[in-house]
Amino acid sequence: MAAVTIKGVHKQFGAQIVLEDVTLELNAGETVGLVGANGAGKTTLFRLITGELSVDLGAVTRSKNLRIGMLNQEPDVCLDRTLHDDVASAFDELLQMERRLHTLSDQMAACGPPDEMPELMASYDKLNTRFIAAGGHTFQTRLNEILGGLGFKPEDYERPVAVLSGGQRCRAALAKLLLEEPEFLLLDEPTNHLDIDAVRWLEKFLAQHRGGAVVVSHDRYLLDRLCDRVAEVEHQRVTSYPGNYTNFANTKEIRLLTEQRRFEQDADFIKKERAFIAKHLAGQRTKEAQGRRKRLERRLAAGEFTTDTAQKHRRAVINFGEAAAQVGAVLRCDDLCMAYGENRLFADMTFQIPAGQRLAITGPNGTGKTTLLKILLGEVEPTAGSYEFFPGLKVGYYAQEGVQLDPEGTILNEIRKVRTEMSELDARSYAARYRFTGDDVFKTLGMLSGGEQSRVRLATLILTQPDVLILDEPTNHLDIPSREVLEEALSEFGGTIVVVSHDRYFLDRIADRLLVIRRDKHAVYDGNYTYYIEQIEQQRSKASARAAADRKRKPPTEKDDEPPKKKGPSPYDSMSVDQLEVLVIEHETKLAVLQERFGAPETYKDPDLLAELREEIEAVERELEEVDEAWQERADTQ
Repeated sequence: MAAVTIKGVHKQFGAQIVLEDVTLELNAGETVGLVGANGAGKTTLFRLITGELSVDLGAVTRSKNLRIGMLNQEPDVCLDRTLHDDVASAFDELLQMERRLHTLSDQMAACGPPDEMPELMASYDKLNTRFIAAGGHTFQTRLNEILGGLGFKPEDYERPVAVLSGGQRCRAALAKLLLEEPEFLLLDEPTNHLDIDAVRWLEKFLAQHRGGAVVVSHDRYLLDRLCDRVAEVEHQRVTSYPGNYTNFANTKEIRLLTEQRRFEQDADFIKKERAFIAKHLAGQRTKEAQGRRKRLERRLAAGEFTTDTAQKHRRAVINFGEAAAQVGAVLRCDDLCMAYGENRLFADMTFQIPAGQRLAITGPNGTGKTTLLKILLGEVEPTAGSYEFFPGLKVGYYAQEGVQLDPEGTILNEIRKVRTEMSELDARSYAARYRFTGDDVFKTLGMLSGGEQSRVRLATLILTQPDVLILDEPTNHLDIPSREVLEEALSEFGGTIVVVSHDRYFLDRIADRLLVIRRDKHAVYDGNYTYYIEQIEQQRSKASARAAADRKRKPPTEKDDEPPKKKGPSPYDSMSVDQLEVLVIEHETKLAVLQERFGAPETYKDPDLLAELREEIEAVERELEEVDEAWQERADTQ
């Protein structure tokens, strides 16, 4: 069923047409990936869907009572609140009910005239039923789960939003949106500012979302895992492709190749026709030439030929040149340790990198990945251990925070500064490989966006033709086409690569070995990111199977030997009001202890452990509801 229908929509700002004749149907229960170049109109489309912008022509229809939640790249947070209170504002209605329940409880405790008690108890019972049905006993658990999953620690909860970084505010806005549980989600770059664990957690969370969603993201791995369909905004139009991102990329590549062949065939035909017409227009075959000219002009006017080449939309090809021949290990690390005071990043790290290997380093933020690169480059001294590069190697380094480019220099000058012998024509041709075409090469570097500056830095690094490439988060600030240009370049590079990245799609395409660094531990996997996840899932499955087997082998207790009892009266029937009240307190205490475990890093970083804990909490909540109901019934009869 369609949740949102967009039909014949036209939108422009001044003389600039952003969207033209856009028709798209977004269905409930379906996740759509929205892709396109920066500035193509993706955010405009979101604002049309929410009604924040009005259409110039056409219509946007939303299903009745549809609740839409939108995550902007600019976070919607309250600077005057703490992180906990701002995120908890998603539960304003529940918090109001909770405060009213406390008020009623105090009034019952201080109740004077006995005839007022039944009315107070009836009000409390009615409100408490609504409170439980709306998730009153679970909202704090859900809040802890989502804040923890997005990388916040319990000590962050009472920090004012005003002192949080921009990235933390974005994560807070995302947490609040997820807790509000709108039926239809519009997510604009939800994985920005998330480390690899938080992205994986978000992916699993969104996979459980039963409403519809549209996701704008540069995270192709996320789009592959979540999307039922991909819609591309290009040249003011929106084209929909079935399947995930990889299917979209393959389908589009085939379409572009088909268009290119058709363009070449049509161009050849037109050239031959015009040559015939020019040759015979004034000769013996004038009538034939005139007839062919009329037919050609008619077909051109009717748009029967492909006159726009797809070539200019195809990906750039980058050549690194030949790396020096290498044999054996390029790098050896023995028992490397790094700590800053009491903060230990990693210890006893031993590995070697053979020539030509592509080692990717990944893991949560703050575990020392960039520090490890700086140790290998000689910029930081390790606390203990040693490392050694093969002598005579030329190492190229791409830093996450790069050297400031001369804002007055041009792209063309920056390229020729590295290779002074390169002609202007060759330099312009080389820049085009990085999607700088035409007059773009004369832009000053100070005019460029962060992503464009990153492409310039990568282009100049590649020109140095290193034997070993050390890259720190090279896909940051790059849009999807630029990431694909980089991946193609690295796939053709014959040297050795050491790269830190949290881009899982990039890791799958580039890495043949993975070093995963976590707090106080690390491990090396001989494969890419998907292989690593498969290994982790297999280990967890084996551990679960062993635990199940251990439970089966456990000797039966006296209680286990008893035959199953027939379902009879509730076990709470024989208990007094005071006993039931004690039991309520015990269950609430047990629930509070379980909820505290959500704040532990080992819990919120492990999706499977989270699922087990959630099941245990739900069981205790069901018991608490039964005990509370029994207490209410017993209290009513007193």
